[in-house]
Amino acid sequence: MNFSIQTILENQEYQLIPLQQGDFEVLYQVASDPKVWEQHPNKDRYQREVFENFFKGAIESKGAFKIVEKLTGDVLGSTRFYDFDKTKNSIFIGYTFYGTKSWGKGINPQIKKIMLDYIFQFVDTVHFHIGKENFRSQIALERLGGQKVAEEEVAYFGEPTRTNFVYEITKENHFKVD
Repeated sequence: MNFSIQTILENQEYQLIPLQQGDFEVLYQVASDPKVWEQHPNKDRYQREVFENFFKGAIESKGAFKIVEKLTGDVLGSTRFYDFDKTKNSIFIGYTFYGTKSWGKGINPQIKKIMLDYIFQFVDTVHFHIGKENFRSQIALERLGGQKVAEEEVAYFGEPTRTNFVYEITKENHFKVD
């Protein structure tokens, strides 16, 4: 791999900082609200022991970030790059979540733009796994220009297999947000 999926990424308002072990408590504060997970494939991630497994997977992925609002220093959630495929010149973005106070404020499109603008310097295609019942995320990805291209069973780190849709954004159809 000739690029880093653990670099600090940012725009004027938000910063994506590589996740570290010491970030657990501040991120769990965001993740401990059951509403955050109600449409995700694993609806129990608000429980500490379940989130501990999720967090361990994030750290081991070596591609996870905490999302920080620059003005306040507040941690808003997390996202990550994963499953780089050199032969297909593709990577996944996912495992994204935000606390409810960040919903409906246009934060996710900005975060995805930061990530896509960076990663499209190195790959041609970005994929996203989205739970089949996660309508909020499906709509969000479609607004960013994502196309549903497949349905597959995905086993998240230490969790049972669940049905996910695969969305795709290519370098050619990469959205442009002003």
